[in-house]
Amino acid sequence: MDIVLHTCCAPCSSAVIEYLLNNGMTPVIFYYNPNIYPQAEYEKRKAECTRYAHLLGLTIVDGDYNHPAWTDEMKGLEQEPERGRRCLHCFTLRLAKTARFTRENGYKIFATTLASSRWKSLSQINEAGQAAVLQYPGTSFRAQNWRKGGLSERRRELIALHNFYNQTYCGCEYSQTTQNRLEQECRRIKNT
Repeated sequence: MDIVLHTCCAPCSSAVIEYLLNNGMTPVIFYYNPNIYPQAEYEKRKAECTRYAHLLGLTIVDGDYNHPAWTDEMKGLEQEPERGRRCLHCFTLRLAKTARFTRENGYKIFATTLASSRWKSLSQINEAGQAAVLQYPGTSFRAQNWRKGGLSERRRELIALHNFYNQTYCGCEYSQTTQNRLEQECRRIKNT
């Protein structure tokens, strides 16, 4: 059975892809992440996903990069914290595009690797997935906590095995700013 897998990065995807393959599903990798900033970071993450997909003989589709349009969609949400309304809106946009691709290409089921990150809200991801299903009838969202069942441990093993680039922030400039503030605060505390 084929499943469209919205993929955010190789580290988050690796154990999920392996799990799907081991359970009789062939993922079609859908890389759609207009939130990632700067574009060089987007390209680096896409290259790692592509490398892994090709290693496994899987199809990978680039959903297109349009960061300016994404930024316009986030207007008014720039100051939202991680796991706030901005993240929900971002997930909703990305999963709606995934559901659209799913339906337009004759697939039925889609899932996302966003649910493998401990930094993301599972309830927001599931809400966004269900909203996408309503927008694109005939599709089904596979809501799954990819952090359980040994997948987090396997993720770490696969990152080391394949020497994946492992980023330090979610992707958008707002999460990058938050991460930079946290690192500066940690250094300040360490130096006092």
